[in-house]
Amino acid sequence: MRYLSTLFLLIVIILWSSCRDDFESGPSSGNLEFSVDTLFLDTVFTNIGSSTYSFKVYNRTDDDFTIPTIGLERGENSNYRLNVDGIPGTSFENIQVLAKDSVFVFVETTTDITDQTADIEFLYTDRILFDNGASQQDIDLVTLVKDAIFLFPSRDNMTGEVETLLLGLDEENNEIRIEGFFLEDTALNFSNEKPYVIYGYAAIPTGKTLTIDAGARIHFHANSGIIAAEGASLVVNGDVSTDLKLLENEVIFESDRLEPGFSDTPGQWGTIWLTAGSTGHIINHATIKNATVGILMESNDGGANPTLTVLNTQIYNSSNVGLLARTGNVSGENLVINNSGQVSLNCSLGGTYNFNHCTFANYTRFTPGFREFPAVLIDNNLQVSDTEVVIADLLEANFTDCIIYGDQQIELLFSKIDGTAFNYNFKNCLIRFDDFNEQFVDNPLYDFSNTSLFENSILNEDPGFENPSENKLGIFGNSAANGKATIPGSGVDILGRTRSMDAPDIGAYETAVIIKGH
Repeated sequence: MRYLSTLFLLIVIILWSSCRDDFESGPSSGNLEFSVDTLFLDTVFTNIGSSTYSFKVYNRTDDDFTIPTIGLERGENSNYRLNVDGIPGTSFENIQVLAKDSVFVFVETTTDITDQTADIEFLYTDRILFDNGASQQDIDLVTLVKDAIFLFPSRDNMTGEVETLLLGLDEENNEIRIEGFFLEDTALNFSNEKPYVIYGYAAIPTGKTLTIDAGARIHFHANSGIIAAEGASLVVNGDVSTDLKLLENEVIFESDRLEPGFSDTPGQWGTIWLTAGSTGHIINHATIKNATVGILMESNDGGANPTLTVLNTQIYNSSNVGLLARTGNVSGENLVINNSGQVSLNCSLGGTYNFNHCTFANYTRFTPGFREFPAVLIDNNLQVSDTEVVIADLLEANFTDCIIYGDQQIELLFSKIDGTAFNYNFKNCLIRFDDFNEQFVDNPLYDFSNTSLFENSILNEDPGFENPSENKLGIFGNSAANGKATIPGSGVDILGRTRSMDAPDIGAYETAVIIKGH
C-alpha cells in the first residue's frame, strides 16, 4: 500500500510539472533578440544550392515563452528553406524557448535566376517573420544570385554512366579514365559575359584552341579542371586594369564555392593540365587560385619556342604545387606564385625554363611548420616506381631579376643525378638560402660565389613583402629588392607600371607607395 501511494504521488508530481510548464510558457511579446539583423547568404550560382547558414534566437528574459509563429514572408513560394530547432519547413508554430536560452535557425537557398530577372545577377531577398501584429519581429535574408554557363559531362540515359576521358593505360593495360568531356567548337571561346562553371575536366580537342577573353571568370567544381589534348592550345587573353588597385580585366580561375569562407581554401579543384604534345599555350593576366596544382605541364612540344608562356599571372593557394612542369619549355615574366602546400615552382625532369622579374614565394599559412620542400625545386629526375628513376637533360633554367623567398631557411633546392645536363643560372636574384647547419657547404651546386651560376645574387635579405600570408607580394621602398635588378630596366610590372630605367626592382612588382587596406 505504501508503495502504491509513493508511485501515485510521483505520477502526480510529473503530471503537475509538465502541465505547469505548458501553463506558464506564455507567448513572446516582441522581446526576442537575434545574433544577426540581416543574414547574408553571400553569392550562389543559379540553380546551385547554397551552404547552410545559421543564426540564434535568444530569450534573454527570466521566463519561458513560446514563439507563436515563425515563417518566411514569401511562404511556400520562397526559395529559402528553414530548419528551426531540428525541424525543416517554411513555417512553424509554438516554438518554445526556455528562459535564458536560445534556438538555432538554419537557412539555405536554391534560386533559378530565369524565374526572377533577365539580368546576369540579382539580389534575392525574403524575411523570416517571428510572431505577427504588434509583436512581430523579423530577420532579413539576402542572397546574390549569378547566372552562369554550365559545362559538364553528358550522362547516358540508359545506364546512367557519366562521360569520361581516356588518359591512358596502367601497367596492366587497364584504361585510366577521369570524368570529363571534349569542348564543342561552339564552346572554344570563353567570353566575359557570364561566369563559366565546369564540372569534370573540360578537354580542348586535338588541333583546337580554347581562347579565354579578358575579364572572364572560370569556376570549377571539385575534381574538375581544363585539359589540353595533344596538339591543342590554351590562350588566356587577360589584360591589366586601368585602375591599378582593381584587376577586373584579368581572367580568374577558381572554385565554384563563392562563399567568403572558401575564398582562400586550397585544393578545391584539380588543375589546368597541359598534356604531352599540347602546344602554343599563352596565359596572360590571370589569377589561378585554390587548385590542387595550379598548372600541370607534361613535356613540351619539341619546338624551339616555349610551349608555355606565362605573363603577369598569379598562382595562389595550391594544395600541392603552383606550377609543375616536367621536361617543360616554359617562359615566364611577372609571374607570382605563393602559398603552395609543397612547392611553388617545380622545374622537374629537366627541360628549358626562362623566368624574368618573377616572384616565387611560399608562406605556408595553411600548413605552417609542415612543408618539406622549398619554394623552388629544380631537378633532372623523376622516380616512377620503387625501382625505376627516369632522368632527362636540364637544358637551361635561367632566372633573372627574380625573388625566391619564403618562411623557411632554404627556399631553393636542386636535385641532380649525374649522366645528363644540368644547366642553370641566376642573375640579380634575391634568394633565401640560409644554410645554418652547413649541410650544403661543400656542394658545388650551391656555390654562390661562382658567377657563372650566381651573378649579383642577394642572399637572405628581407624582400619587404606587403603581407605575404595574404598573397600581397608588393614591396616597399626599404626592400632589399629595390633598385637591384639588371640595368637598364625595361617594360612594365605585373600591374602595368613602367619599370625604372636606372634602378628597376627585382621581382614582379615595381616599388610603389602601398596604401594600407588596398
